[in-house]
Amino acid sequence: MTLIKICGLSTPETLAAALTAGASHVGFVFFAPSPRNLAFDAAAGLARQVPGQVAKVGVFVDPDDALLDAALAAARLDAIQLHKTAPDRIAAIRARTGKDVWGAVAVKTRADLDGARTLVGAADRVLYDAKTPPGAALPGGMGLRFDWGLLDGFVHPLPWALSGGLDAGNVAEAIRVTRVPLVDVSSGVESAPGVKDAGRIAAFVRSVTSG
Repeated sequence: MTLIKICGLSTPETLAAALTAGASHVGFVFFAPSPRNLAFDAAAGLARQVPGQVAKVGVFVDPDDALLDAALAAARLDAIQLHKTAPDRIAAIRARTGKDVWGAVAVKTRADLDGARTLVGAADRVLYDAKTPPGAALPGGMGLRFDWGLLDGFVHPLPWALSGGLDAGNVAEAIRVTRVPLVDVSSGVESAPGVKDAGRIAAFVRSVTSG
């Protein structure tokens, strides 16, 4: 069974839609430039909605300890997803927090996959995401995808997840091609940047579970 993370949730209604649909993980973004950025009080309110069997994942871009501590306390996070963060810093965060830590690897070419090996001993899971263009304001959540064929035959050094440009129309194919154990969607279930759509969330989960 493929696990499903709905990322960048920011309202009680869309969080409820993700939970009702059957998401295994819900993602809260703590990165000020993102249209999905959450204030700590809002995150705390959302976290209270999440049942114990669903994992709460905080998404960060090379955060400092103060941001991590505040977000962990507010949202009672189960896991920490790190973008643009060096492996030694990822390892330090994992040691300091004791949380399940995911390291993102931005992928455009086969050589980019080598970044996953640098996370062995540092992260618990690697998240393959599409590499954004140089100078892009955000490290993800832009609806970009990479060639899933790059993963063909690649020996994953850690448990892994797939992100980048997934939506209800292509996620079944992504699972078929890559046999990914966990898919992560953000912009693919939005009607506008940062605006999640309950219908698109339900359709995405249906595509995963019936694919």
